Amino acid sequence: MSSYTIATTLNRPYDEAVQAVREALDHQGFGILTEIDLKDALKKKLDVDIEPQIILGACRPPLAHEAIQAEPSIAAVLPCNVVVRSVGEMSTVVEAFDPDAMMGLADNEALHTVAADAKQRITAAFAALDGQS
Repeated sequence: MSSYTIATTLNRPYDEAVQAVREALDHQGFGILTEIDLKDALKKKLDVDIEPQIILGACRPPLAHEAIQAEPSIAAVLPCNVVVRSVGEMSTVVEAFDPDAMMGLADNEALHTVAADAKQRITAAFAALDGQS
């Protein structure tokens, strides 16, 4: 994993992990605005095969609104991408862009509160996933 993501590895199959991630994010107030099935997209566009992987564009509207009010250009990095990636029959990696990394993109004190709230909620969602494994 990297220094710009929050991640966890689940001991469960990919399809089950995707559903659990959706539920955990929903429980933290995030809706899914976009979905990109990377396996399908890369097969169609490049005729290459990769393990199942999806990008869920998660958004918690109050946080998005607060962030945009503080720094309108921050909308360029919204929604928060959450990646669910198969790494084996019974192993799935889940990772999201770390909201703290957002602070390196915009030097705006008002974003600190938004980033802290978003990070706490994403971390709580991932902790709930770990508890389900």
